[in-house]
Amino acid sequence: MADPAAHPTREAPRPGSRPRPTFREAAGSSAFFAGLAVSTVVFALLAPLTAPLPYRARYRFITRWSRFNLWWLGVACGLRFVVEGAGNLPREPAVVLCRHESMWETLALQTLFAPQTWLLKRSLLRIPFFGWGLALLRPIAIDRGAGTEAMRALVRKGARCLDDGAWVVVFPEGTRLAPGEFRPFHRGGAFLAKRTGRAIVPIAHNSGDFWRRRRFIKRPGTIRLAIGPAIDTRDASPSEVNRRAEAWIHERVASIRSQASA
Repeated sequence: MADPAAHPTREAPRPGSRPRPTFREAAGSSAFFAGLAVSTVVFALLAPLTAPLPYRARYRFITRWSRFNLWWLGVACGLRFVVEGAGNLPREPAVVLCRHESMWETLALQTLFAPQTWLLKRSLLRIPFFGWGLALLRPIAIDRGAGTEAMRALVRKGARCLDDGAWVVVFPEGTRLAPGEFRPFHRGGAFLAKRTGRAIVPIAHNSGDFWRRRRFIKRPGTIRLAIGPAIDTRDASPSEVNRRAEAWIHERVASIRSQASA
């Protein structure tokens, strides 16, 4: 992770604004996607060879794909990040609730919580190349329409991952959202934390100001990611845990964007 002061950066755009991309931004975004595509194919072809290895060895190898693409994003697009609140991380693995605005956080979180697994839709495992490597990292893949059975699967698989020393990452709003857009938190992550007695770690960031969902252009600058104080779940209901995490994330996201646009 580079020192942002050593590189020229752009002020974060205001939510909803879409300045016309420059030639440099278009060329950099094209170069980034070329590197992303090639690295995805290469790692997808090599990942099956790691299947006989222990989980942590597989994880270290396959997640080098994420680290490479974060590095390449900085080189090609001038988009880097800083982390605030690292001292808030608990000593043992916990359930991470993170705001979801782009693909960026799925890459960056792997540099902060290792090893980790994710709550995700089972259909993602069927994506060629990408899904093959993902399947080897023991994700908590569920069918969202399965209702109670999906929740049981989340608790069963999530508890096993936590006991094995892996962090569980959940995007509680369920999908990528545009800056300024919010949805009520799903209860799955809070329910898993409560049932296992693990803490919740809330994460806020402004990645959507630079890397928008369904947008080709990646704008240069510095994404700010903030790690919140761990939330103790032992004496609170899943609904109360969710309320506290949601309030902190919303407030912190607003603060990050307010400071960036000041």
